[in-house]
Amino acid sequence: MGDSKKRLDSNVPGNFFVDATCINCDTCRQLAPRSFEEVGEFSAVTAQPEGSERLHQAYQALLACPVGSVGTERSDHTRLKQAMSSFPLLLEAGVFYCGFNSEKSFGANSYFIQHPGGNWLVDSPRYIKHLTDAFERLGGLRYIFLTHEDDVADAARYAARFGAMRIIHRADAAAMPDAEWIVDGLETIGLAPEFELIPVPGHTAGSIALLYDRRFLFTGDHLWWDPETRLLETPRRLVWRSRAMVQSIEKLLKYRFEWVLAGHGDRIRLSPAEMTEALQDLVRRRSTHADRSTISSSDGRS
Repeated sequence: MGDSKKRLDSNVPGNFFVDATCINCDTCRQLAPRSFEEVGEFSAVTAQPEGSERLHQAYQALLACPVGSVGTERSDHTRLKQAMSSFPLLLEAGVFYCGFNSEKSFGANSYFIQHPGGNWLVDSPRYIKHLTDAFERLGGLRYIFLTHEDDVADAARYAARFGAMRIIHRADAAAMPDAEWIVDGLETIGLAPEFELIPVPGHTAGSIALLYDRRFLFTGDHLWWDPETRLLETPRRLVWRSRAMVQSIEKLLKYRFEWVLAGHGDRIRLSPAEMTEALQDLVRRRSTHADRSTISSSDGRS
């Protein structure tokens, strides 16, 4: 929990604050966007939460923060307990956001899928008793899908606890070399009924997305929603290959889905037609960027 002695000056006066240990991962801004915003190089409380819903969201943000940078001058233990019990947070149709983001993955989101053929964890939250107990109540874990090397966090501990099978691409397998299922190549793979693995190299060579029920696309750091521009976005820095990134976005146009559930960046639900339009727009924008990068590189300019 945040340290009031390290409270950032960018916070507005009041009970909730962000301290100087913030890593600007945007977890708090996703969970409580009407209270937290990016100010300079950190998140900050720009509007103190008022009312039951906003207070609940702010306490969720406090708990999910991967480095404990969000704090209160006076804690409401009842509301804190209610926020704790809300995780994993049900999104729709047995798909949950785990909360308790991990510093090991720079605060990446992770997700839980409850399924009659066996439950799935997509990337890894912090390993904490609250989540292991919740997963146990929901039927345990059969698979742990790792979208890329950056977001494995405590996957090994969850796998050991539940006897789950970890899935990762060989190009990123150095991050989890003892994974039970290491996949190869660039072709889509049917992992189980309703689950398809789609290789999307770009951010890393081994980035993979998980398509569930032709509705939910778990994208890791490959694709997310920007709530300010109201556009789909992909990384522009820390990219393995820009042209591969564009090709991976184009590949997704072949698939029908409604949700983008990202590791970093906001999640979004659109109609399939709106999602296709948003992807087409992203391809146009990133193709132009990649072409310019190629021209700059060939001319010897950065």
